[in-house]
Amino acid sequence: MIRLAAASIAALLASCGQGAAQDPAPAAAGAPVETRAANAPDQRPAFPGQTRAPGVRTGAGLTHAVVASGLVEPWGLALLPDGRWLVTERPGRLRIITAGGQVGEPIQGLPAVDARGQGGLLDVILSPGFARDRTIFWSYAEPREGGNGTTVARGRLSEDGARVENVQVILRAVPAYDGDKHYGSALAFGPDGHLFVTVGERSDAPVRGQAQDLGSHYGKTLRIGPDGTVPGDNPFVGRAGALPEIWSWGHRNPQGVAIAADGTVWTVEHGPRGGDELNRIRPGLNYGWPEVTYGIEYRGTPVGEGLTAREGVEQPVYYWDPSGAPGNLTVYDGAMFPDWRGNLLVAVMRDKHIARLVIADGRVVGEERLLTDLGERIRDVAVGPDGAVWVITDEPNGKLVRLSTGG
Repeated sequence: MIRLAAASIAALLASCGQGAAQDPAPAAAGAPVETRAANAPDQRPAFPGQTRAPGVRTGAGLTHAVVASGLVEPWGLALLPDGRWLVTERPGRLRIITAGGQVGEPIQGLPAVDARGQGGLLDVILSPGFARDRTIFWSYAEPREGGNGTTVARGRLSEDGARVENVQVILRAVPAYDGDKHYGSALAFGPDGHLFVTVGERSDAPVRGQAQDLGSHYGKTLRIGPDGTVPGDNPFVGRAGALPEIWSWGHRNPQGVAIAADGTVWTVEHGPRGGDELNRIRPGLNYGWPEVTYGIEYRGTPVGEGLTAREGVEQPVYYWDPSGAPGNLTVYDGAMFPDWRGNLLVAVMRDKHIARLVIADGRVVGEERLLTDLGERIRDVAVGPDGAVWVITDEPNGKLVRLSTGG
């Protein structure tokens, strides 16, 4: 049963685990935070700082509070204008949770999901005009003839938050496939009002090569209008054999997308053993998978020819080896941590932390691991109205957690 963790945020903060004391001012960049051996030790980065950036530390003390628990594998997190949170649960439930931890009943009206393996109800975001139209968008593994596929739908959240009305599917990634992995499925609106959708390459060897096929949505970043129409300036509009929704290609399993105020599109994706990537997404570019990648196969052999670079293939801005398994990410723009503004906050599942990435001139120049004392798989990360950082944890007893400055 879902339960409220405490009566109020104040009580939660008083009783939660306090992070280790930090220096009163940001420490100088030091040794990389990653100390484990790489899975592919003979691979070399394409440029300095592409992996194992210098470690940095936040000057202020940090503390976290578990606001609510009992969620079942929560996946997506979206802030409502009144400070409440929309949270998806992978088995197919969407709920509203207050900032004080009150958990609502499942919202009615969502379509059925295929919740096998990594599938189910996945990301959720608000329309840029939500205050006016109350429209929300969500992605999910849709059961179909021949298997399933990544699908995006929209609908109107009722005034009382109890149901979604006028549900409309606006995108079905094709082809359908009878598998249970690598749906991708992160959503973000750009400043121009177009919707970015990430789609995984479905993992299995017989189909993952479709990440290099412009006639398939697998392993792509897509860009569509909020009604599902294709913007005329998409890079492959009018190209024979190419699906017009495609914005970029050659991705493995991108489960995170965030767009900065200047329109920069950032994604994070799962690599194989090693090779998790942070990418700056530009229209029409090929990001390599499975022909060019860092890391190795799970069985220990090279991926394809073992190439990490090739002419015509975009390099990741940053990569991790070993893999930490990134979920979603956000660009920090809050008031609570002014030194973090413009940093990327990446939810990390296997390694159970938030990766704070300091960005300068489009490169990662520092990395910090946050919330390491929570000890849970962090799936999504968002910024609250006061600048506190909120996360959900991908666990059978999943939690909504608030990270803030300490006492």
